[in-house]
Amino acid sequence: MDYPAYVRQRITELRLKRDVSEYEMSLALGMNRNYIQGITSGKALPSMAQFLNICEYFEITPMQFFDSEGLYPQLNLKIMEEMRQLDNEDLLLLLTISRHLRQKQGK
Repeated sequence: MDYPAYVRQRITELRLKRDVSEYEMSLALGMNRNYIQGITSGKALPSMAQFLNICEYFEITPMQFFDSEGLYPQLNLKIMEEMRQLDNEDLLLLLTISRHLRQKQGK
């Protein structure tokens, strides 16, 4: 995967969905007015801190930023959040239930 190209494309995609200009987004991020244009034109890439600010601006997680295909919909994220609260015994039980349900569905 060409990550720089993906980052440029994804920022543009999210920006257009929000109906905001490169100029407006740059200023909202506290950067100079040409900041986003520099990224989308391929002249620069955001630093990690700025990448996280961009995700926050779009109200998405970094995982969601790289998940343009919708492979991790909100329901999956909620399930994963709940799973993090479980102990190992409950996780093993959940794994057993999941496998049983898949077999039942023939997958």
